[in-house]
Amino acid sequence: MTVHVSLKDHASARPGPVVVGEEQVRHIAAREALLDAAFGEERFAKTCERLREGRLPADGLALVALMGDTLVGTVRLWNVSLGANRPGLMLGPLAVDTSLRSAGIGALLMREAIGRAREAGHRAVVLVGDEPYYRRFGFDPSKMERLWLPGPVERSRFLGLELAEGALDGASGLVSPTGREAPRWPGLELGQAWRIAA
Repeated sequence: MTVHVSLKDHASARPGPVVVGEEQVRHIAAREALLDAAFGEERFAKTCERLREGRLPADGLALVALMGDTLVGTVRLWNVSLGANRPGLMLGPLAVDTSLRSAGIGALLMREAIGRAREAGHRAVVLVGDEPYYRRFGFDPSKMERLWLPGPVERSRFLGLELAEGALDGASGLVSPTGREAPRWPGLELGQAWRIAA
């Protein structure tokens, strides 16, 4: 499903609608440039990156927002285990072109990603982010106190969303990656290989 939204009333908007759809190989370079602009190279040192590196995003849950041929937003969800034998998703990173940050593109990507995850039968999504922003989508820290990540994180920013009632009840243990491994090619160092593929 593709979602269209018009930005005709947004002062800094470029002409044309925003279209949200699945990420394609042709979007990789633009996605990486957008993420570098939004988070810088330090994004590779973040704890959540340990859950993404060397893995592919969850099927059908790597989304982009396009304005014409220009990528203006991205969000991806990743298969994880929320403690022992409790499958879930990790959301992130979410990024939007700086000139369009108040145009609602991030919210559009979030709603589409959550809706697709729910339709695919996923039961819970976790993320590390600003609670005041993510609260509007139903994320909160209340059932996250017994889960931990493979590195440091501010507990107030470790948030969860149940897509099925009770999906996070009693969740405890290490959040660990479970997604498909990204392909590796001879001659490319590991970091380059997963960054290109994932």
